[in-house]
Amino acid sequence: MSSIDRQESFSGTKPVPAALAFDAAILRSWLTEKLGGDPGALSVAQFKGGQSNPTYRVETAHGNFVLRRKPPGPLLASAHAIDREFRVLEALSREGFPVARPIGYETDATLIGSEFYVMDCVEGRVIWEPWIPQSNPAERAAIFDAMNATLAQLHAFDPTAIGLGDFGRADGYVARQIKRWSTNYKASETQAIPDMDWLMAWLPDHVPPAPRAALVHGDYRLDNLILAPDAPRVAAVLDWELATLGDPLADAVYHLMTWVMPPSESNAGTGTLIGHDLAVLGIPTLEDYAHAYAKRAGLTDIPYFDEYMAYNLFRMAAILQGIAGRVRDGTATSEHGALMGTMVAPLAATAMHFARRVK
Repeated sequence: MSSIDRQESFSGTKPVPAALAFDAAILRSWLTEKLGGDPGALSVAQFKGGQSNPTYRVETAHGNFVLRRKPPGPLLASAHAIDREFRVLEALSREGFPVARPIGYETDATLIGSEFYVMDCVEGRVIWEPWIPQSNPAERAAIFDAMNATLAQLHAFDPTAIGLGDFGRADGYVARQIKRWSTNYKASETQAIPDMDWLMAWLPDHVPPAPRAALVHGDYRLDNLILAPDAPRVAAVLDWELATLGDPLADAVYHLMTWVMPPSESNAGTGTLIGHDLAVLGIPTLEDYAHAYAKRAGLTDIPYFDEYMAYNLFRMAAILQGIAGRVRDGTATSEHGALMGTMVAPLAATAMHFARRVK
């Protein structure tokens, strides 16, 4: 199996395929209403990196925007919640948290073929390899520290105070997530993976006691951030589809999977730090990075680490299986979707490793 260049394969834009195309004149009219003036002629291209919700760069004479939409075709019941994404953007934008400014949401699916929203286009760097090639140790260390601080800042918000007190149930987050992703996994299943079946039976009996509820991102990692063009600063956090009220420690440990993510032969899966000399690169160890987050969260360490890691690796496996399922159903938005499915079994095996460490 050949290996892809993740930065090349997932960065930038590509022509919009016919199945995901829409009438730019309709969007221009919609933007004219939302902006209070005609933005002028539009050029539309699709971002390469989107796996779940098709995402487009919209360039106009008066500014650039990003459009995110639900994919056309049959969808899993709880997936592609772009209405929730938009609500989070509105709330966090008011608080000065680094997100793109939301412009408007459209519920009329007949306009371009599915519901969509538009936000400002934040210019900067999206880095698809967590070891940050073409950088230096000082910058890498600063980027990781900024990434850590931004996640802690997110978890520190009082959901009620920022208008998201009803954004989800405040209790039972991990248990509900296990049930949700077990259901989604079975609906998307394309092959029998015994480790996934074992985890679906084991995880419900090993749910950590929940801390206070917080706003959680659900998919926080380096390639879901836009870094400032010329500084180690988080300019915007992207992809809020999985955001809800939940367990901030589960959200933090999901982020920590980068240090233990099994490498993929194709390099199409989620990025990993395995196989890289972190000291030489200037990247903190898993233990040091976890401690930095815990300190910012007012903790001495992250409790129930192995349970959280087993759960998160299982959850990631189920998410990637969902992409494989969309390939099967003909609704995948990335040409690399089939390769994502090859990561499900290695992720399940790694989850089993952490589960077996639990006393």
